[in-house]
Amino acid sequence: MSSALLSPELLGQVLDRFNCIIDARSPAEYALDHIPGAINCPVLNNEERATVGTLYKQESPFAAKKLGAALVAKNIANHLQEHFIHQSREWRPLVYCWRGGERSGAFAHILQRIGWKAQQLQGGYQGYRRQVIADLERWAPLAKFTVICGMTGSGKTRLLQALHGQTQVLDLEDLAAHRGSVLGGLPNQAQPSQKMFESRLWNALRLFKFDQTIYVESESKKVGCLHIPDALMDQIRQGDCVEIKADRSVRVDVLMQEYVHLLSNHDELQHLLGLLTQRYGKEQITKWQQLATEGRYPVLVEELLIKHYDPAYQDSIARNFGQYQNARSLTVPSAEQTSYLDLALQLLQSN
Repeated sequence: MSSALLSPELLGQVLDRFNCIIDARSPAEYALDHIPGAINCPVLNNEERATVGTLYKQESPFAAKKLGAALVAKNIANHLQEHFIHQSREWRPLVYCWRGGERSGAFAHILQRIGWKAQQLQGGYQGYRRQVIADLERWAPLAKFTVICGMTGSGKTRLLQALHGQTQVLDLEDLAAHRGSVLGGLPNQAQPSQKMFESRLWNALRLFKFDQTIYVESESKKVGCLHIPDALMDQIRQGDCVEIKADRSVRVDVLMQEYVHLLSNHDELQHLLGLLTQRYGKEQITKWQQLATEGRYPVLVEELLIKHYDPAYQDSIARNFGQYQNARSLTVPSAEQTSYLDLALQLLQSN
């Protein structure tokens, strides 16, 4: 890492060697997507960037550069004082902006003049973004997936969580901040942008050993409003399958625990149930909404399993996952976390 410029092709290999990743773009650019782990130290904030851009178009590039330079110098000085003044000489930051040009170049130059071994990402965010797309396409066919299948409420995510730390796990729902159904939104947490979702996937995959099994949950092509990249989805669907079996009462218990935030939010639950009207008709939805109003949640959850979730699962699982017919079956006896820890041990010992 001696060169001042870092090629995006090397980023996945060396990212963890940096002490800090500095995104010098505006907060709006950063919010849409950024390198995982990067902190936002804008050399121009949203309003300043708009002002300089307007000056560039309406007056002249020279006038814009003068104002931009003054603002950049002031903002970099503030970041140095507020965030980095106590860093040791051995501190190694990576800096990037939109195209790897003037904003990150100015920031990296000052850091280097101080004596830190700062590097600038060649091509900036645009170069990084192209590399994410290329890496996801290249890595997907190399991955060896084992797919955790099972009807809604069987605890697929719980099994993945039990496996985490013991083996390689790709938790798509965690990366997408969504449980993958019409009722699957997380409380007080919006889904990331599609680009950020792909950045999270890239960051997870770059750490995997592709000659070893990666456990993943059976998903449709979309998790909430986010699309799983086609190459990755195709490879997942070719993976060996393991199916969790659970009595319906266990599945109701699991869902009652996992959706407690939704069951306690009457207006949101009524709204989400209403989204199913076109599929099931007003009479059925009114019945489900009445069950919610009366607080008869176990009955509501069981009816949703029988009439909504289970038929959809049976219709899609064998069609979309080629190895499902050869799936090993594991039975979980209860919704207790210890049951899933035991299940994880069974699964790992059988491989």
